[in-house]
Amino acid sequence: MTALSVRNVSYRFGARTALNDVSFDLEAGRFAALLGPNGAGKSTLFALLTRLLVTRHGQIFVAGFDVRAAPRAALARIGVVFQQPTLDLDMTVARNLSYFAALQGLSGREAQASIDAALDRLDMRERSGELVRALNGGHRRRMEIARALIHGPEVLLLDEPTVGLDAASRRAITAHVHDLAGDGLTVLWATHLVDEIRPGDDVIVLHRGRVLAHRPARDIARGGDLGDAFIAMTWEEAVQ
Repeated sequence: MTALSVRNVSYRFGARTALNDVSFDLEAGRFAALLGPNGAGKSTLFALLTRLLVTRHGQIFVAGFDVRAAPRAALARIGVVFQQPTLDLDMTVARNLSYFAALQGLSGREAQASIDAALDRLDMRERSGELVRALNGGHRRRMEIARALIHGPEVLLLDEPTVGLDAASRRAITAHVHDLAGDGLTVLWATHLVDEIRPGDDVIVLHRGRVLAHRPARDIARGGDLGDAFIAMTWEEAVQ
């Protein structure tokens, strides 16, 4: 089953082309890395997936729903963690999540059950009474992921989620999200860091707004180092 489908999507900022005929399909329950250097178009694509930006050039489907024609149905099936944190630092973890649950139309026991389940999936239940300001960067990111899961999305989008974290926190967050994919969630993880990608992960290489490859990481690496293959691929594209 296809959980996320991007078909011939293009987008321009004035004279600059940010995305150029981008197409790919993601199967349900897969971890897919959107791998590209800074300026590749990753954040622009995420903005289109979440309707922060809108284009008439191409189509995007989430769980079969057209993002342009049926935006509410499509967006209800997406959880998103943006690159920039969006937490209220002076509220507790629980209050932040309760507020978001209310925005999703959840209340009472239903909301609490969803919050508890999301916190348990990220090993954050014991932190629920703490102020967000008291959490370290890694735990704040876990909380944002937990928040993105409250409404039970089918697709989780994460835009450079480990930026600014130390190595141990990056490793832990990456492992947690891989576990979520193992539980059946479809994940699109935007990054420029190849050490966050496992050999069996799907990889979409995006450079200068175009998809250069969409294959398992091990196939792109061809028995070598994924980082070397990625650099060679984007370097060849840059000099053409």
